[in-house]
Amino acid sequence: MDSILITGASTGLGREMALFLAERGFAVYATMRDASDAGSLLNDPRSSKGKLKVLPLDVTDTISIQRAVETIVAEAGGIYGVINNAGIGLRGYFEDLDSQDIRKMFDANLFGVMEVTRAVLPHMRPAKRGRILLISSVGGRIGSLGVSTYCSSKFALEGFGESLFMELAPLGIRVSLIEPGIIKTERWTINRGVAPRATDPRSPYYAWFMQSEREAEKLVQASTATPADVAAVVHQALTAETPKLRYMIGRKAKLAVALRRWLPGDLFERIYFGTVMRRATRAPGSPGVG
Repeated sequence: MDSILITGASTGLGREMALFLAERGFAVYATMRDASDAGSLLNDPRSSKGKLKVLPLDVTDTISIQRAVETIVAEAGGIYGVINNAGIGLRGYFEDLDSQDIRKMFDANLFGVMEVTRAVLPHMRPAKRGRILLISSVGGRIGSLGVSTYCSSKFALEGFGESLFMELAPLGIRVSLIEPGIIKTERWTINRGVAPRATDPRSPYYAWFMQSEREAEKLVQASTATPADVAAVVHQALTAETPKLRYMIGRKAKLAVALRRWLPGDLFERIYFGTVMRRATRAPGSPGVG
């Protein structure tokens, strides 16, 4: 039975992946920063259908990562797959974002992924097989206003994934980037991650940011892609004989990336970026200059 380590499994996509894979016969180690949050996951009826365990793992704590990996190797004899899912959001126009919050986000979204990957590779290399999945975003392919640093972290993750793909493929270890569009999860509610200054009416960007949030909420409500869709793609990347480097999820996300691929750059910028900017700036008020 192949063992799978999933980070950030307490809620949202990570939780669904853990249950989906456990149902399909994987030995799933669902990790989360605070293992006391495991109740909802372990009490789900689907958790009893497979082998699912919960371990504490904070992707920003190297010792925590090492302990979790050592536990899995001791119990399962190795690690076949790693799903780097843990991450946080940070919403707000760039000038309203605190440098400390930006660093905290990069620690979780990028450097934490690197540390988990570094910890598992010594166990994957001797086996000459394995899968490393990076949960990215359409925001790692196309930037957007109000999420500048979040997109920056995902763009960086995409570069890391591409490079890692080339480094590890000759060793029998395959790397895949999973790129969901908008999926309705706790990321849009309790884990939304809005910077305090972004919702301060004194911010010069306040009106524009609030309008962009209203537009984003419309997209969330209209989205038809689900966490189960993402979990199914993750399962495909883990089991395919020759997995792809990239898997994109969501009709609108696929359309936007296709437009960027096929349209000349300046035309795409006028159509896509222009539309996004017009929708955000149609709100009353405008940025100040003071």
